[in-house]
Amino acid sequence: MEPDEYSKPVSANIPGVTPGILTPLEPTRIEILNQLLAENPSNTFARYGLAMEYVKSGELERAREQFDAVLGTDPGYAAAYFHGGQALEKLGRIAEARDYYRRGIQAARDPHARSELQAALDILGDD
Repeated sequence: MEPDEYSKPVSANIPGVTPGILTPLEPTRIEILNQLLAENPSNTFARYGLAMEYVKSGELERAREQFDAVLGTDPGYAAAYFHGGQALEKLGRIAEARDYYRRGIQAARDPHARSELQAALDILGDD
């Protein structure tokens, strides 16, 4: 039995679109965060969110650039040191990751954040 025209997915009638595959019509999180940053480049919350989105998408160098930008605006943003260090580890840049963690330990105001950064540094060991 052949499906009628009304039981086919809508995408089946759109040229160049594979039936059953949804196409994004709304902006991505990265696009939204970039828009927010275009309006307010010093928005550290949006910049940190953008860095984390880059981590999730595997764009680790772009993430590292955004973590650096967060720290340029707010040198006490401990999570940026931690996640920036992790991104550098994944990139194989261990010495730079150690430096990130060490700077974070010095800058962190929260004892828990300091201990997390110290633990990350301890896992990497001495240079």
